[in-house]
Amino acid sequence: MGDKQNLLDHYVHSYDEGSRLEATIRGRLEAARLRELLHRYLPSAPCRVADIGGGPGVHALWMRGQGHSVELIDPVAHHVEQARRAGVAAIVGDARSLPWDTQEFDVALLAGPLYHLTEPAERQAALVEAVRVTRPGGVVAVVALGRHANLLGAAIAGQLIQRRAIVEDIQKHGWSSRNDRWPAATYFHTVDELRNELTGAGLQVVDVHGVGGPGGWLAVAVDKYNLDDMGGGMFDAALLGAQMAEHCPDLIHASANLLAVGVVPEASAL
Repeated sequence: MGDKQNLLDHYVHSYDEGSRLEATIRGRLEAARLRELLHRYLPSAPCRVADIGGGPGVHALWMRGQGHSVELIDPVAHHVEQARRAGVAAIVGDARSLPWDTQEFDVALLAGPLYHLTEPAERQAALVEAVRVTRPGGVVAVVALGRHANLLGAAIAGQLIQRRAIVEDIQKHGWSSRNDRWPAATYFHTVDELRNELTGAGLQVVDVHGVGGPGGWLAVAVDKYNLDDMGGGMFDAALLGAQMAEHCPDLIHASANLLAVGVVPEASAL
C-alpha cells in the first residue's frame, strides 16, 4: 500500500502527466516516436483498444483520432477525471486485475504499468491480463524505461557524482528505493529482460524498439540547458537521431524509453 500511495501522491501532487508530452522537447519527441511506432502495428481502423495505465488520455485521444475505439483504465483517479473531461471512456482500476472480458480488444497498450511494478510476478500478472483481454492475433504494446536511462541522464546533467548511489542501485537491481526523481516503485528494464517478460506471458514478440535513442539524449540536453530550438531544428534533429538509431540495434540499449510489441498467438499456434 505504501508504494501505491507513493505513486498516487507523485502523480497528484508532484507531477503533471497531462502536460508532460507537450511541455518539453523530450516529451514531444517521446509522443512523436511512440505514435510513429504504434502506427506500424495498430490494425486498420476501426479497432478496439485497451489503454491500460493510460493516464489522462493523451495516447487515447491520438488513437481515437485515428478512428479507433479506446477504453482507458488507470489507478490514479485524478488521471481518470482528466481523461473523461477530454471525452475518453475511462475508469479507475489496476492493470493486474482488469475488469474486461476475455478477448474483448484488438490491441492492448500498456504505456505505464510495467515501470511502476518492481516485482517480476506483478509485471507478469499485468502482462497476462493484457493478453487475456486481447483477441488471438491481436497486438500487445508495452512501454518500459531503459535500464541505463539514469546513468546517461545524470551524466548529461552533470549530476552523476551526486546521484551515483541511486544510479548504481538501478544498474544492478532495476530500481532504487532512494530514487527521488520518480516514485520509489519505478522499474527500469534491460532489453532482454523486457523481451523475456513478454514471451513469458505467452506473446510472440515482434520487436523491441528504442523510442528516443541518441535523439532522446539530445532532447534531454536541450531541455536541461535551455538551448535555443532554432525554430524546431533541435526537435527535428532529435527525431532524426531516434529514427536513424533503428538501423543500429545496439543503440536500443541506450534509449531512455523502450517499446516492446508482441502478438497474441492464434489458437493453432498454442
